[in-house]
Amino acid sequence: MPPEAARVRPAAWLLLPPLLGLCFWQLGAVPLFDLDEGAFSAATWEMLQRGDFVTPWLNGAPRFDKPILIYWLQAASVSAFGLSEWVLRLPSALAAALWVLAVWRFTAARGGAVAGLLAALFMATSAGVLVIGHAATADAVLNLWLALAMLDLYRHFETPTRALRLRVFLWVGLAVLTKGPIGLLIPGVVSLAFHAVEGRWRDWLRAAFDPLGWMVLLAVALPWYVAEYLAQGQAFIDGFFLKHNLSRFADTMEGHGGVPYYYLFAMLPLLMPWSGAVPALLGRACALWRSGPLARYGLLWFGFVFVFFSFSRTQLPHYLLYGCTPLFVLLALHRDRLRPRWLVAGMPLLLAVVFLALPELVAWQLPREGNAYVHGVLAWAQALLGDGYRLWAGLLVLALAAGLAVPRRWQAGWLAAAGLAHALFLLQGLLPVLGGAQQAPVKAAALASRAVDAPVVMYRINMPSFIVYRQAVTPRRRPRPGEVVFTRADRLEALGPLDILYRAGGIVLARVPGGP
Repeated sequence: MPPEAARVRPAAWLLLPPLLGLCFWQLGAVPLFDLDEGAFSAATWEMLQRGDFVTPWLNGAPRFDKPILIYWLQAASVSAFGLSEWVLRLPSALAAALWVLAVWRFTAARGGAVAGLLAALFMATSAGVLVIGHAATADAVLNLWLALAMLDLYRHFETPTRALRLRVFLWVGLAVLTKGPIGLLIPGVVSLAFHAVEGRWRDWLRAAFDPLGWMVLLAVALPWYVAEYLAQGQAFIDGFFLKHNLSRFADTMEGHGGVPYYYLFAMLPLLMPWSGAVPALLGRACALWRSGPLARYGLLWFGFVFVFFSFSRTQLPHYLLYGCTPLFVLLALHRDRLRPRWLVAGMPLLLAVVFLALPELVAWQLPREGNAYVHGVLAWAQALLGDGYRLWAGLLVLALAAGLAVPRRWQAGWLAAAGLAHALFLLQGLLPVLGGAQQAPVKAAALASRAVDAPVVMYRINMPSFIVYRQAVTPRRRPRPGEVVFTRADRLEALGPLDILYRAGGIVLARVPGGP
């Protein structure tokens, strides 16, 4: 181990726990976000109500979007601690913490304690990891299995052993049980390409077709797929494999379309505050490629994910995270390549200035907004964008601006300050504003609906967190006389006269006159 790494080992042990603590900080501070968090959480609640641990259901209908593992994990968490936001998010937080630990251990073993700590810092404070680690969805869990599989694949390349090979098949099986074929596609394609580049494709063939390995993978993943097919038949094949896997790549789903250059822009906020450091690193990709097999492996891993999802017709920012683990490792191992300074610190600084100006931007847009729902959300956000938000945003701007001036020998300290300032801004400042503006009125309306003595329906709105907070299946259809409707303020005109029970933030709960 290099002498400098030995000197900072005590600091690593002191700084690593706070980085892991970020995965759990503010875990229940904001309501569940719709659409994704609400849908996963509502399906978990309905699983516990039905006692059906094979087929996920959402609002009374089978939900074939994702395999079963995340629902099992969330159901176990709710069974142990009760139903609440932090409990539903706990599996994701645990997965994110283990993901950070895996990256720290892998990087420290190859670059020393400093590199390991920096890799953990880059990862634990990046916007994408913080967000999915605080989200009641399958993404943090999937990223954990993918990272474990891919890091073990490289270990197996260095020192092939049967135990490592079987462990890779285990992680891949868990990934397939979490999100389907993508859990097999990424490790399979990247490892094949890497072994081919290194002239060891025969080694890959021997490892990839290990019969015992496939027995491990199938023992983990196959039983649920068989049980679900027996329970739902062709509807499972059509809904899961054809619609939510093949069609998600071939067609735009849920309005999440994009263009081939989508992720060039999506990676900027996703990797904040390292959205300048990553281009600085990738700008030297040719030199990186020549630096050794680990760099080539990381570039192939990130490159495949970037290209594959760039040509998918359904695009979401967090898809890119499947390929970001190697970036955190390479940033730490090649931190001397993080220049020019204006790019490393300047690009995230520009984004931070926009965040600092957000109260003024909202105040400017509010009187000009004609949509009743959007106007309500902006009005709620304006009330939350107070001095506390400005304090966290201002600290972030100052921390990033310091990167333009600090001496190079203080770079590690600046990186730590910038990362922690960003994490605090995101968790203490931005997410509470976004969650409060978009979701707090939904939660309040759902809690108010518990007291009504009439059927409740959702009309022209898809916010399944309402089901979680109401703790009742809520049909989506036009309301009948005497029923209570949950909807958006810009949908009221089509419903005629209503008796308003709750209205705030663009959300309305109202009773339709008439009925028995």
